[in-house]
Amino acid sequence: MSRLTLNPLPDYDLSRDVPSYGYFLLAPNRWDPETRALIRPLQLEGGVATLTVAQPSGAGTTIRIGADRSLSRAEINQAKRLLSRSLRVDEDIADFHRVDPRWKRSGRGRLFRSPTLFEDVIRTVTNCNITWPGTILINERLCEVINPAFPTPHQLARRKPASLRARCKVGYRDQRIVDLAGMFARGEVDVDRLEDPATPDDEVEKTLLAWPGIGPYAAANIMQLLGRYSRLALDTESVRHAKVVLGMNGSSNHIMKRLAAHYEPFGAHKFRSYWFELWDFYEQKKGPAHTWHPRTTGRQFTRAHLQTA
Repeated sequence: MSRLTLNPLPDYDLSRDVPSYGYFLLAPNRWDPETRALIRPLQLEGGVATLTVAQPSGAGTTIRIGADRSLSRAEINQAKRLLSRSLRVDEDIADFHRVDPRWKRSGRGRLFRSPTLFEDVIRTVTNCNITWPGTILINERLCEVINPAFPTPHQLARRKPASLRARCKVGYRDQRIVDLAGMFARGEVDVDRLEDPATPDDEVEKTLLAWPGIGPYAAANIMQLLGRYSRLALDTESVRHAKVVLGMNGSSNHIMKRLAAHYEPFGAHKFRSYWFELWDFYEQKKGPAHTWHPRTTGRQFTRAHLQTA
């Protein structure tokens, strides 16, 4: 058994900053509402290890991590790197609060993501043109069938699309998932360039749109997962939000244009401003996100449950 620590920025709150985006509810992540801990298997150099991540002394204090087996020094460093990315422990949100001070008091600003860009890309594909319970099922099956810590690029690249469709319920996404995995497995994706803040957003967006099955919505979502919030990932849920919360009317296309104009003043932070409005609505309906159980509340983000204000 190994124990690790992370020292986040002074305003970091695990109970707020992990349950901040829907991916915290997707396998292999498991949020424990009672202990306010994240349980997460990771694929490390020596194999899979399950880590329990908590902040027992509260916001702004050391994050403590327990592993279910002994880790080598290299694996400890690897786990810290992967978890730091996922938790965004060093992401400064002061500029966001200057642009949109509505969220300064609550401290909202960080959105939970995956330990790797590859996982974020595949998750995004599993969240396109599907209900939230369907996304949950696909991610559960990927972990049950292929790898409990989430499939690696090499593992997915070797799968036959038909087998992936039949066993993991990915539907029409089968071929594009295999193709995307192949790109990562062959080293064709320059992750460092995409994650480098010096790379212009326009360049990153152009790169993503050239990938198999990545359209404007998916590209915008992957960009925010890269820490680039200048694009809006708008879908049918955005239209519902516009109607129910913002009082907009008209066709979906008309509303999409109005949403783009509505969030334009937030500039480089427009996705965050949009997202935390949406998340605030969810919490008003379902209670604070840190109380959501993945088997109950975490499955209820469907139109039927969220139709009325």
